[in-house]
Amino acid sequence: MTPDPNPLAAIAHELASREPIFHRPEHGTNRADFENMMAEEFCEVGASGQKYTREFVLATLQQRAMLAGDDLFVSDFVCRCIASDTYLVTYQLAQKGGRLSRRSTLWRAEAGRWKIVYHQGTLIAT
Repeated sequence: MTPDPNPLAAIAHELASREPIFHRPEHGTNRADFENMMAEEFCEVGASGQKYTREFVLATLQQRAMLAGDDLFVSDFVCRCIASDTYLVTYQLAQKGGRLSRRSTLWRAEAGRWKIVYHQGTLIAT
């Protein structure tokens, strides 16, 4: 087997298929799925600047209907290796109604699975 000449491209492709997080039904639709996506130390900073714990995000996801990715458009996607088995992805997200945000997710490979360590969304002023 020939080694992949651009392993970062393959990782970027895999992580792009998982963004925006919690909006891809093929990667999970229930609390157990979402728990499996998150590292134990997961936290999120929302567009408001508010910091959310793993438990708060899980409870919120459980209360709301699954948001399909059909009304979401990702652009300017970039994946960077920042440490062994740890990657930062950044992108712009356009949502229905004209809401624009810049997003970043810190992903870590753990035992052959991707785990979300940190996520942040920042609204773009228009």
